[in-house]
Amino acid sequence: MVKKMNVDNGDSPARPASFEEAMAELAQLVTQMESGQLPLEASVAAYARGSELVKYCAGQLDKVESQVKILEGDMLKPFADGDEAGQ
Repeated sequence: MVKKMNVDNGDSPARPASFEEAMAELAQLVTQMESGQLPLEASVAAYARGSELVKYCAGQLDKVESQVKILEGDMLKPFADGDEAGQ
């Protein structure tokens, strides 16, 4: 049972409070995994948590995209080119 608590770090399964928090945690996990210093079990747990965070972030981006479509009347407009930016 103690082993499980160490892998979970107590707060890992918690849902992120925001998109930004999820991205920060994801970046931290990537850094830890890229260092090559994590034991195998911790690497697997970090990968699983990272997958959860990616799904959360994708869901948040989908929600925002839907909101933008509604605000723009379902007609997303392309970003202005450099020539049009000053207008």
